[in-house]
Amino acid sequence: MAKGKETTRKMIAQHKRARHDYHILDTYECGLVLTGTEVKSLRQGRASLVDGFAQLDGGEAWLHNVHIPEYAQGTWTNHSARRKRKLLLHREELDKLIGKTQESGLTLVPLALYFKEGRAKVEIALARGKREFDKRQTLREKQDRREADRAMSAARRKQRA
Repeated sequence: MAKGKETTRKMIAQHKRARHDYHILDTYECGLVLTGTEVKSLRQGRASLVDGFAQLDGGEAWLHNVHIPEYAQGTWTNHSARRKRKLLLHREELDKLIGKTQESGLTLVPLALYFKEGRAKVEIALARGKREFDKRQTLREKQDRREADRAMSAARRKQRA
């Protein structure tokens, strides 16, 4: 890659609810092993990460329940929409994740699916589930920040006038 060249990310799908339901501890960028019709369907911007999760099995990482719909112009070679897909990670990252996911309460959640330099990538997060009061506290903090920003912008407007 040339020096100074920016890497572009074409977003396909995001799992916005994950940041609400989980404390994100660490994130990893992974490649995906896909079939041709899956790639074509992703290039049309069709995917859903809502029920997805990643699992470590036999020293490999797998992505489960991610919905990539069948390619409309596909034939008998079409893929199944919710099949498990292999994640491509470096051995050091896999070993680190295997150690971390042995702890109770930690899980691997997909956050985003995108193309980077023409290759499909998924961003997974090592996460711990939030309890109900944590979710309420997060919403309260977000609302307080929003109200403070409004008050500050109103004060600036009055000061200018």
